[in-house]
Amino acid sequence: MDKQEIQNLIKEMIEKIGVAITKIDIVEDGPHNTWFSIEVNEPHFFLGREGEALYALNHLVRRITEDKNLTPSPLLVKERGGEQSQILIDINGFQKKRVENIRAIAHMMGERARYFKSSIEVDPMSAFERRIVHEFLSNETDLKTESTGFGPSRRVVIKYVGNL
Repeated sequence: MDKQEIQNLIKEMIEKIGVAITKIDIVEDGPHNTWFSIEVNEPHFFLGREGEALYALNHLVRRITEDKNLTPSPLLVKERGGEQSQILIDINGFQKKRVENIRAIAHMMGERARYFKSSIEVDPMSAFERRIVHEFLSNETDLKTESTGFGPSRRVVIKYVGNL
């Protein structure tokens, strides 16, 4: 299934809720992320309770595409040694703002690790948020990131390793 078919699936799911879609754009964010940017007139259905329904919609679409073999499962991708392709649905720019905030935190904490030449722990984050931090700092030669902890207290540690 191509991106157009995934877009149609998303549109169908949103319209079944009774929300009218005014615009859908497909945006590539690197080789492994595809954003479906959606504009609706009633975003509160998705963005209330800190975007809980939007996260559920993202999860459902990912599961449906995995079950229909439209995108490979994360375990299969890991076995093959590749990067997982990620489908991200954004309603009225909510996810984009969130990602920008997380990248700003990652940048600030990375600079702090450099300044103090030590490891800096970031507050606990979801797997999605930790992935953003890891990707954002992946090209930094003097910083290394790793996740530590378990469950809801899992967090990213940004380590200063000096210039390699």
